[in-house]
Amino acid sequence: MKYGIDIWGNDNFFIEDGKVKVKEFCQPALIDIVEQVRKEGYTGPLLLRFPHLIKKQIDMIYGFFERAIREFNYNGNFQAVYPLKVNQFPNFVKNLVHLGRDYNYGLEAGSKAELILAMAYNNPDAPITVNGFKDKEMIALGFIASEMGYNITLTIEGLNELETIVETAKKRFGKVLNIGLRIRLHSSGTGIWAKSGGINSKFGLTSTELIKAVTTLKEEKLLEYFTMIHFHIGSQIAEIAPLKKALREAGNIYAELIKMGASNLCAINLGGGLAVEYSQYQDNLHRNYTLNEYANDVVYLLKEIANRKKVKEPNIFIESGRYIAAHHSVLVAPVLELFSQEYTEEKLFMKEKNPPLIQELYDLYQTINKKNALEYLHDSIDHMESLLTLFDLGYVDLQDRSNTEVLVNLIIKKAVNLLKDKHYQELLSIQDRVQERYLVNFSIFQSLPDFWGLGQHFPIMPLNRLDEKPTRSASIWDITCDSDGEFSFNPKKPLFLHDVDLTQDEYFLGFFLVGAYQEVLGMKHNLFTHPTELSVHLDKNGYKIENIIEAQSISDILEDLDYDVKEIQENLNEKIENSDLIDDNVRKYILGEIYLLLNDNGYLKTIKSEENR
Repeated sequence: MKYGIDIWGNDNFFIEDGKVKVKEFCQPALIDIVEQVRKEGYTGPLLLRFPHLIKKQIDMIYGFFERAIREFNYNGNFQAVYPLKVNQFPNFVKNLVHLGRDYNYGLEAGSKAELILAMAYNNPDAPITVNGFKDKEMIALGFIASEMGYNITLTIEGLNELETIVETAKKRFGKVLNIGLRIRLHSSGTGIWAKSGGINSKFGLTSTELIKAVTTLKEEKLLEYFTMIHFHIGSQIAEIAPLKKALREAGNIYAELIKMGASNLCAINLGGGLAVEYSQYQDNLHRNYTLNEYANDVVYLLKEIANRKKVKEPNIFIESGRYIAAHHSVLVAPVLELFSQEYTEEKLFMKEKNPPLIQELYDLYQTINKKNALEYLHDSIDHMESLLTLFDLGYVDLQDRSNTEVLVNLIIKKAVNLLKDKHYQELLSIQDRVQERYLVNFSIFQSLPDFWGLGQHFPIMPLNRLDEKPTRSASIWDITCDSDGEFSFNPKKPLFLHDVDLTQDEYFLGFFLVGAYQEVLGMKHNLFTHPTELSVHLDKNGYKIENIIEAQSISDILEDLDYDVKEIQENLNEKIENSDLIDDNVRKYILGEIYLLLNDNGYLKTIKSEENR
């Protein structure tokens, strides 16, 4: 089973010998990388970073735009900047800056902290753009970046920011930064993030405010520094048509501003939004265009408008961070438990005389075969509902109820196994009633917050056993004590996983395309922390695991919440010392246990992970 890897995989991964492998150089299996890291003592979920996939995405964006510029004989340049808000973690940002050096790939900042990062790490000749609301200090910081020699553009979100720029320019040292104006288009995108665009969006200047801004720049003799207009119609733009509409609107505004005297205006910044294909199903795609089509439409439309309006063709900027970041990382987490596996024949305690329905269930279990499997499956579920009603009415006891649950689960397991080579549509339709619950050692709130908050789908698949047909309709539970921490089984987009004996083998699930937004938006729900992360560098001779950053310890996460960890330890020590129930030898042992727990991460341990420690 391929789990849609040919749809969402972007030719980055493939399946061979029943394993997911990386399609680059030595082509290692993800399961082999995971097992190597686990042998070194790292437990809990792992975040695998693949820097070559960052490079691949940068190459693709620049490659397709440069090809379109040549094809349409376009007279402007192309430039991309990465918006730091998408993923600010150092193992990503430092790799990105290094890998984008040949293109002068720049950075975009939306806060003072992000601007400090950009000033510290950006390539010397690469641009910096600054979006979002700004105060006097942030604008002064932009001027400092310009004075350091950076090609920085401050995008104005409101006229009050322009007034502050004017005031700051008079007080600085003669070096003025580039000024951009965010335009508020009537056009907007589609989907969850459509409200980022449109006339009622949070950011941007109306037509009236644009005219006022240009007038102010003229009066203050700063119009020569106005070099860019910027718009953004939403993240994850699913359809190309809204973008084309926005380009026509922005292109005409660009031309009109030049005619008003903004002769140094030379760039249109499209913002972000270039979509990533997250779907695992061909009939449920998340975008209707390719990067090639996107680049061609942008270049062609801006050229056509500029030529028709008789103005210079603008330089093209984009800030598509999701497209750059999403592919580079994979979250891997071990399955801790399959809940049906608590129902075994050893748990069955039949009485000498059982209620008739339970005896019928037992007979179904004993006589089920390929021919009657679907019928017996239906009968067992009906019997369980009847027996639960009888239990509520007091006609059967708790042992009868237990036998009911065990027998029905044994029948389901047998039926699914007998029917695994069949393609029963009816079987698929009842899978939500016979689904297996997989308890997985991770937190959805920490590692996949967009699933919890927005219903964003992420591709999920096991890392091995892919040469075996999966038979269990899967519902995935995380380890938080929150009922929202669940991927429920969806018959329209079914996820099937393998039936595995976790006392004998470990079973790892991979969650793909998690490199954009998930890390920085991750919550400390139940005080679960960022997973242990590592970078995997590949070459023709093999792969190297570098930059391992272990998940925070319990002490670290408590300190993040401003607890005094020393005080916590003293309180615990005092309570243990004062306990009349503990003798001196036991007291020392418990104190040691507490110390070790405080300095370990909070994720759960599996039998195998304990063996590797």
